Amino acid sequence: MADQAEKLRDLVEERAEEEAQARQVGELYLGVGENTRVIAITSGKGGVGKTNLAVNLSVGLQQAGQRVLLIDADIGMANVNLLMGSVANRSLLDLLENDVELEDVIEEGAAGVKYISGVAGVEAAMNVNRMEQKKLHRKLARCSELADVIIIDTGAGLNRNVIEFVLAAEEVLLITTPEPTALADAYAVIKAYSTYTDRRNIRLVINRIRDEEECYAVVEKINQTTKKFLNVTIGCLGYIYEDRAVIEAVHKQEPFVILNEKSPAARCIFELAQSLLSGEKMNSVSRGWRGFLDKLFGY
Repeated sequence: MADQAEKLRDLVEERAEEEAQARQVGELYLGVGENTRVIAITSGKGGVGKTNLAVNLSVGLQQAGQRVLLIDADIGMANVNLLMGSVANRSLLDLLENDVELEDVIEEGAAGVKYISGVAGVEAAMNVNRMEQKKLHRKLARCSELADVIIIDTGAGLNRNVIEFVLAAEEVLLITTPEPTALADAYAVIKAYSTYTDRRNIRLVINRIRDEEECYAVVEKINQTTKKFLNVTIGCLGYIYEDRAVIEAVHKQEPFVILNEKSPAARCIFELAQSLLSGEKMNSVSRGWRGFLDKLFGY
């Protein structure tokens, strides 16, 4: 018994030493940041508002008191820094350099949101070998110490990089619009996701809707197909209104929740953020006088 107790103490001390060393060199230590939420935002096709959602939702969560880190993982089409209105000095792949650490690639954007810029070079990004993957894993591990919520802006579509990020995340937001092509591509993402995992942690965000009823109609249309062919039902986090304020903000390279915080789209983002934090259904957002006119004149 004495020998067993001594061996147990040795194992405990050895484990403690390993964890201490891991913290020093940045290796993944599961005891750090275990309550950090990881949310991947993806889409079936480009141009449906994925990065806009990632940026503005990050700002909304930051303004709600969360420490947010936004990682631009859109390989080859990185533009988080543009929507943040800031210049990124380094990118995600700079972490492959031996003398570059996590703090060196983290930038500060709108409302104090910290972000890691994505990669512009597709060829370089696609050729990351196993040793380099381990280096990224080690250096990125400490992100959980710096944030309550980590949002990952993935690429659009179904390439290997996108699927890996989506499968690794604890929560997934799939953004789409009511257009038939966007819905078809969203279904393709759900089908691919269902092929690799039985988890049901993917939720829809319907963008560019005219009214709340249109959101429910889109969700119903998607679920009619997923139930029939995949035996899967997808939940919906909420919606974002079609709004000129979004286009104006993109042109000015500023998050629309800051440029026009009272716009319908911005109020939707704030409600989406609260829904994520509370776990409750998104509250209805009124479009006010503009919405009345749009309905009245058929827009």
